[in-house]
Amino acid sequence: MSTQELAPAPVDVEHAEAALVEHYPRLVRIAYLVLPPTLGRNRRVLTAHALVQRSLPRRRTSTASAKAAVPGARQAAEDAVDPGYAYVRGEVLRQALVAGLPLRRRALPRRAQFPPLLPHVWGLRLFPRAGGADELALDQRLSALSGPGRAAYVLRGLERQGDPEVLRVLAAAGVADPEAALAEADEVEASGGPGGAALLDSPEFDPCSLQARPTDLMRRRQHGKAALAAAAAVLVCGALLGLPGDGWGRNGAAAPSYARNPAAEAALDPAGLKRVGPDDWRLSSRTDFSVWPARGELTGDSALLRRALAVWARPGPTVQASATPGTPPGPPMGPAQLLFAGQVDAARVVLFHDGLRVVRYAEPVGDTSGAALDFARTDGADAVGSAALVVSRAAGNVRYLTAPWVTEAAVRDLLVPGGTARALVRDGYGVTEPIPSPVTERGPGCTRWSVLQVRDGEGVQVLTDLGELAPARLTSGPPGHAADVTGAAARERWARVACQLAAVRSHGVRSVNAWAYATQRLPEGAGRAEWVCARAETWRGTGSRSLALFRATGTMRVAVLAARSEGTPACGVREPRVLAGVVWQARSGGWWLLAAGSEDVASLEVTGAVRGRAEGNVLAVKAAQGSRADLTGTLRDGTRVGALR
Repeated sequence: MSTQELAPAPVDVEHAEAALVEHYPRLVRIAYLVLPPTLGRNRRVLTAHALVQRSLPRRRTSTASAKAAVPGARQAAEDAVDPGYAYVRGEVLRQALVAGLPLRRRALPRRAQFPPLLPHVWGLRLFPRAGGADELALDQRLSALSGPGRAAYVLRGLERQGDPEVLRVLAAAGVADPEAALAEADEVEASGGPGGAALLDSPEFDPCSLQARPTDLMRRRQHGKAALAAAAAVLVCGALLGLPGDGWGRNGAAAPSYARNPAAEAALDPAGLKRVGPDDWRLSSRTDFSVWPARGELTGDSALLRRALAVWARPGPTVQASATPGTPPGPPMGPAQLLFAGQVDAARVVLFHDGLRVVRYAEPVGDTSGAALDFARTDGADAVGSAALVVSRAAGNVRYLTAPWVTEAAVRDLLVPGGTARALVRDGYGVTEPIPSPVTERGPGCTRWSVLQVRDGEGVQVLTDLGELAPARLTSGPPGHAADVTGAAARERWARVACQLAAVRSHGVRSVNAWAYATQRLPEGAGRAEWVCARAETWRGTGSRSLALFRATGTMRVAVLAARSEGTPACGVREPRVLAGVVWQARSGGWWLLAAGSEDVASLEVTGAVRGRAEGNVLAVKAAQGSRADLTGTLRDGTRVGALR
């Protein structure tokens, strides 16, 4: 059937309003899922409600004519929906797709692209209730899709629409290539995951059942006190800024200047940038970003550096800005250090360091309006922590700028422990050739995890891209005795757990250590199991994540996530112990609750739906599928500890 044959029928305002009121929670959920995650959860919630509330027809249509215009029985039974609901849903989809489009200088902005006027909440941040690991994984997969791809996935999974109807609705909502959007949805379904599309009905994606938290109270109070002074200052500065003058020059995508503070102007003057000599690092007592020399063929391009500094201080609305958790995205506090300025791939890139942060500015060659600005906290970096920075991501690949003390650079597939590292070619400034990035790779499953291997005067270190400017260091061994991933045993262990690194992407991770804390003989003679704990430490110190992983040797190629926790000292240097459990199915079809603790655990006990006790640090008890139980352990000194959660 053609899309013309399935054109939506006109409906009157009363019919559409009745459908909107009846299905309001479902329509808001659809809008929330289709809106881009980059808006943030609070703005997505308010925008979703606003889009639904302004989706009624503008003109009144008679009921009789509306009913006469409804097409005959051409839709499949599962695709048949009320005409009023179909109309409102189409308007919601159309506006949600428009809201995800970037604002462009030469195109008239659309109403849906701006923050909603109503509803509006002052002094509170609203967001849906947090879901579990399955919902988080699905949200991460949806965030990688385009707006039309998310719309196709929602229509198919939440609305239970067949592919022909999904194509028709997408075309009616203004999608230029509905088939491509449907193909994106297919990729998400092919990637698997517990629950799949059924998770779209979970509280994680319900913008009508919300939690509330206050905004920054101290900043709000300060802003209130400063508002009166700012109002007076605007009256005076408005006249001064309107006077003719040379100004600061062309600043590309920077927002308009708001003050002429001498100290601020000094920090934004390219001539005031700190530049370290090419050999100063050899004589310095420190080995970190502070002794990186200024490199790149564009270090003398004052216009580029001026634009980069101006955008750093005042990013305009078209700038794509990002910051790792715990990284302040504010302007420079004084003259920054220039690390790099050059053309990489199809962009001009500038890297700065101000002692606390590394800042990356990038603009397309020939177009200063499409700028990007990234912040990453790097205070306390040592020689390994400052061994490399991401200078470019393009076409699924990543390029690194290596430190001057790095003598060799290579790429290695972490999932192939017996493979050899391939040497990387670096240009005269230390920029590597492109290598596949595990962050931008698409497709089902986890089939490759490329890491950067560097050598300096101290030895070999392995670094991985986790979606941030500074790659994370990978180590292996018990807390307090971790070493770099250089031996066969360490590479073998990381080959089994590398794919779980997706759980700590874009989290400000400085290093990840993986170590086997227990081995267990499986019931029914099924061999042995290995329990591994991977702990991700952050640059900010807080927010570390611990993952307990389980792998049955011989039957499981990679480890699965058994438990995880954030902000706990477990599995780290301060508290080098961990306890976790998992429900496992034997070859006979029977289910078992397996648990293991680190070597200082003397006994284990499980209560609740499953009951059992075992001496030692491992336990195996018969259970039913999906059983939930409470797991506790007793240390040798009598202290009771709980499972990782």
